[in-house]
Amino acid sequence: MGVDCIENQAVHSTRAAPGMIDAPAAHVLCVGGEDHRLRIPFMLALRDQGYRVTAAATDDAEPFQQVGITYHRFRFERFVNPLADRASIAIVRSLLKQTRPDIVQSFDTKPNVLVPLAARGIRDLQVVRTINGMGWVYSSSSPPALALRVVQRVLHRLAAQSVAATVFQNRQDQEFFLRHRMLGTGHNQLIPGSGIDIDAFERDWAKGASPAQLRAKLGLGTSEVVVTVTRLTRQKGIPTLLRAAALIHKVRPDVRFLLVGSRETEGRLAISKEEIERHSPYVMAIGQRADVPALLRLANVFAFPTEYREGIPRVLLEAGLAGLPIVTTNMPGCTDVVRDGWNGFLVRRHSPSALAFRKLDLLDDRPAARAMGERTGELVRREFGLNLTVSRYCSLYARLLRKARVSEMPEKMVPETGGLAAGPKSGGSPLVKNWS
Repeated sequence: MGVDCIENQAVHSTRAAPGMIDAPAAHVLCVGGEDHRLRIPFMLALRDQGYRVTAAATDDAEPFQQVGITYHRFRFERFVNPLADRASIAIVRSLLKQTRPDIVQSFDTKPNVLVPLAARGIRDLQVVRTINGMGWVYSSSSPPALALRVVQRVLHRLAAQSVAATVFQNRQDQEFFLRHRMLGTGHNQLIPGSGIDIDAFERDWAKGASPAQLRAKLGLGTSEVVVTVTRLTRQKGIPTLLRAAALIHKVRPDVRFLLVGSRETEGRLAISKEEIERHSPYVMAIGQRADVPALLRLANVFAFPTEYREGIPRVLLEAGLAGLPIVTTNMPGCTDVVRDGWNGFLVRRHSPSALAFRKLDLLDDRPAARAMGERTGELVRREFGLNLTVSRYCSLYARLLRKARVSEMPEKMVPETGGLAAGPKSGGSPLVKNWS
């Protein structure tokens, strides 16, 4: 198990900030898991703000190569495996020493523990972790999950000792970490979601196949469509969704339920093909797709019955931009996007009857459903856009680098006013800490 480095000819800013000669741009290493490619717009926006960006994850290299981001591929076990985890920490530590970033930014459950532990004792490195959901351990009430919560709390407390800042995507996770003393002395703040590239979504929406073309291709005819975009696992509430679909089929047999997302890659957590086929033909699983905006365009309702403690689910933001009314569970992250009765409905998890009832409400009252969808679109554009999210991260990074530089300077060299680094909006590139 090791690290594969994919070097690209990326164009990086090397502009100097006012008063600094030949100061290089600050280097941010973004570390994540298997869906790290979805953060490429975030990384490109960071690069546009003057940061030098490198990525590391378990994801495929090609999407990063296409946009000129230097990429390091490594492996880690998604589930608990002490021996494999110890080896992964050593690999990440080697990667940190090799790439020598000024900031390492981690996402996802496992990297948020591995990266801070790997960074312990490394000087001149600011560790920022983003808690984008709490995952299976804090979503399930099974005995293994309950036992692992104790282990994870200990690991998070250890990891927190080398973390400069912890970012939370929703307030409930922030309150949980504070209540259980899973934060160290580092800064913590709320930055809702990972940011959605609204312009890119609208471009994809415009150039995709028309609803009529997709309906003909998928054999949907004029049926009403409820769409769900997610990994087809039990933790994402797919069994509940299938039972709700069966209830709706009894009273409204023409409705079709479109499941978009991977199943084969989900291992023992996946819904079986047989379970889905029992609900054929009114439930259709069409796998992972690249034309999600176009598929959302043909739907009448978006359903997301997750049982996970989510960060801010990207699919809810996409559904909002598509103008769809949403039915989802009252889980952390979902409640930050959907306000019950205002732009959709919130239901209890594991409740097929509640899920079915609210879907029927939206299908029965088209004007109310349309108004709800429009409200979500306005909310997403106002609070969850990529540019706003990146500006918040840039402010955090600049503050951390400025604080680190000031702490390293002799007292007589510290400026009396202002900071040492020009922020991303002030015309200069963010600066590395070691300058001369």
